[in-house]
Amino acid sequence: MSDTTAGLRRKIGGAGDLQSVVRTMKVMAASSIGQYENSVRALADYYRTVELGLGACFRASGSAPLIPDRERQTVAGAIGAVVFGSDQGLVGQFNDVVADSAVKTLAALPGERRVWAVGERVHARLTDAGLPVIGLFAVPTSVQAITPLVGQILVESERRRGRDEVAELHLFYNRSESAGVYAPINQRLLPLDETWRRALAELPWPTKILPEVMGSGSATLRALIREYLFVSLFRACAESLASENASRLAAMQRADKNIEELLEELNRTFHRLRQNGIDEELFDVISGFEALSVEE
Repeated sequence: MSDTTAGLRRKIGGAGDLQSVVRTMKVMAASSIGQYENSVRALADYYRTVELGLGACFRASGSAPLIPDRERQTVAGAIGAVVFGSDQGLVGQFNDVVADSAVKTLAALPGERRVWAVGERVHARLTDAGLPVIGLFAVPTSVQAITPLVGQILVESERRRGRDEVAELHLFYNRSESAGVYAPINQRLLPLDETWRRALAELPWPTKILPEVMGSGSATLRALIREYLFVSLFRACAESLASENASRLAAMQRADKNIEELLEELNRTFHRLRQNGIDEELFDVISGFEALSVEE
């Protein structure tokens, strides 16, 4: 009986230590979700400004092509994709969901595919699925680390486009929908969608003073497109990180609940065995007392 109770004490102690770790991870995940969601909200005003600038340029350019024909003669069907995943575990099916979405979407598109992975775990899943992964980026661990990552992706994608290796650029990431629930998102960044272009051109200007594109309209448009690419990549990364931490928070909440139930069961078993031991000892004492009384 003593060995059994000792074993239960060790299990209860181990479960308590594990619960402390899980609760610490819950706090860290909840804190991380807040900073990434706040960054997405803070980005909304800047994105709106970029949209208004693009709309003004589109209205000024009319039906003229956004990119000269010479620069649009890239490799037919060469499709680039950036897939945002995670570098850490305890996120459930997070990487599987976004990797499956990328694999299915890219398989339906004609031509050669070139993929950049953000995160070692999603990189492994994309490689196992047979996609040609040409680059690997580390997942940012803070909001401040997102900007350098986006800069690296833009430099790499622009280098490939400059060498006529990529004609399209797609983003794949998970976006939170509710507590612990996320859905894979696919966004085509380049070439710019004509429907989106017309919608921006029709956006009403917020004041009565209409804007005028100064200097070279083409240079201004290119600068705004670069800002649009930066904002889109930043938002995709931040939303991916927010949904990753939301998934981790949900997993830790389930683990905390399971550990709590396990501790209750272990404590009940421990107290039952301890009471049985006390009863047996009392029974032995009473039996011994009765035996001595009979002898006397």
